Amino acid sequence: MKNFFYTLSRWFVSLHWFAFKTQTGMIFLFVVYSITIQAQTQQYTLPEVVQLAREQSISAKQAATRRNTNYWQYRSFVADFKPQLSLNGTLPGFTRSFIEVVQPDGTISFQPVSNNNSMLNMALTQNIAATGGTVFVQQQLQRFDDFARNNTRYNGIPFAVGLSQPLFRFNEMKWSRKIEPLRFQEGNQQYLSSLEEVALNATNYYFDLLIAQVNLQIAEKNRSNNDTLYKIAQQKLQLGKISQNDLLQLQMGLLTAQKDLASAQQSAAVASLRLKMYLSMRNESSLALAIPQEAPEFIIDTQVALAEAYANRADAVGFQRRLLEAERDSQKARKENGLNASLEAAFGFSNQGARPGEVYINPQDREFVQLQFTLPIMTWGRNKARTEIARANQEFVQQSVEQDKLTFEQEIFTQVTLLQMLQKQVKLTKLTDEIAANRYQIAQDRFILSDLSVTDLGIATQEKARARRDYILALRDYWQAYYSLRLLTLYDFEKNEKLAGAGEANGNFN
Repeated sequence: MKNFFYTLSRWFVSLHWFAFKTQTGMIFLFVVYSITIQAQTQQYTLPEVVQLAREQSISAKQAATRRNTNYWQYRSFVADFKPQLSLNGTLPGFTRSFIEVVQPDGTISFQPVSNNNSMLNMALTQNIAATGGTVFVQQQLQRFDDFARNNTRYNGIPFAVGLSQPLFRFNEMKWSRKIEPLRFQEGNQQYLSSLEEVALNATNYYFDLLIAQVNLQIAEKNRSNNDTLYKIAQQKLQLGKISQNDLLQLQMGLLTAQKDLASAQQSAAVASLRLKMYLSMRNESSLALAIPQEAPEFIIDTQVALAEAYANRADAVGFQRRLLEAERDSQKARKENGLNASLEAAFGFSNQGARPGEVYINPQDREFVQLQFTLPIMTWGRNKARTEIARANQEFVQQSVEQDKLTFEQEIFTQVTLLQMLQKQVKLTKLTDEIAANRYQIAQDRFILSDLSVTDLGIATQEKARARRDYILALRDYWQAYYSLRLLTLYDFEKNEKLAGAGEANGNFN
């Protein structure tokens, strides 16, 4: 008997140990499975998605490339007003041929030539923006080899200084110094605007996926609830508490819920793919988005928003640039239709010799002065027509800029008003969502207790789903308006500060 109880006790211990090991193994597998699922699903909030878009999206990279191009274009412009040192020449300049030579009696004789005419010229030039001219310092050495006569000679300019100056003509350099710094600043401000456009686009894709996921959750919940209610209704039908028509209505609701679930799954997959493509994501993990809260309510002064927009936006800088370009073109048309002249002058030394060193021994004076001009006398009204066209174009640009300014200001006023209205709208839709959820729960409990009709339960279900969607849509409208206002002003009204880099003066000649 003792052996029997001993064997029985050992059997129970073994059974409990096996059960414990089995349960532990199942728990372990469940934990591993949960961790794997979490690893395959990446959780994101709206600020995280916006930051990812700014860092790795193709649109953000293109904006950075345009900014770099704008920077180097400005650097090239600034370099044009720095001294330029250049070396040019001809090495070698060999010729072997027959050339015609006019004889004393007027006949032509073809004489053989074989020579090398090489030249090196080094020049330091400096543009003068105030006058539109160029001043230069020059040094030149030339070697001529006559192989037919076995003779070598050198010619050179040991030192020369000169000036090339347009007279009564349009000064392109003066206008470039006014316009190019504005163009550079405009490009930098456009980069900030591009980043805010990226944030706005990322917000749109975020809410497209979020709405699709919320619809999927609603569809899954509706399918589950309809399945449960259909099973309960089958039992009630057996008890005679509902009619066959009500059961069929619930069955139709279940089929519709299953169809809506399949459609919601497809929409969520497409929206997820679009967001991943915009964020340049290439992993296979699924995205789970958190429902963002509205930002803390803050007051927006319309005049402050307008002032910040004019101080920070690329469009505001563009208004100045367009007016200056129109004025430049008008002045260019007037200047080029009158007297055009140019003065070229050079003073220095020159010499020649049989060896290179002889060029620099006792050089002779070298002077060069030339004045060229063009004066239109009879053009049959062509010059006046060109001037009037330029003046008309200037007036048109002024009118266009004024219209664009009105549109610019109207956008600011509209966006400020819209954001302030949406701040209140989000709170109301959130309260409606909570009420609809509570009402649906009450309706579901009443149906289970046979205290509510199928029709009333369906109405409560539809109101719950509609309230949830309306809340998410209100959040989407709010955050779109929030980032749109940042885009229009390059100003963060929540923190009361300019966006990084906004409004900085970037045009300089350092």
